Amino acid sequence: QEGQPIYLAVKGVVFDVTSGKEFYGKGAPYNALVGKDSTRGVAKMSLDPADLTHDTTGLTEEELKSLDDVFNNVYKAKYPIVGYTSRRILNEDGSPNLDFKPEDQPHFNIKDEF
Repeated sequence: QEGQPIYLAVKGVVFDVTSGKEFYGKGAPYNALVGKDSTRGVAKMSLDPADLTHDTTGLTEEELKSLDDVFNNVYKAKYPIVGYTSRRILNEDGSPNLDFKPEDQPHFNIKDEF
């Protein structure tokens, strides 16, 4: 909706990509990635609906490297982190992961986030 922030998740990290509205807004080329964890699609450089998921099962080493590069050099470098998906902060049974600490996450950089 007009005037609302645009969020997408990669690797369980939710980014506010509103400043990239020309890429992620309604009718924009990467709009299919928003509103969900699109990790697989980012890794494969795919907008196929079947790839717009968090699932990285079966990705090649090259695709995983591409995912890390885009995660660090595009999303983490350009867009603010606004949260985490439940996969990051909940256990398999849905209970809170009491060991979850943002500062222990592999992408976390206190300088960037506070």
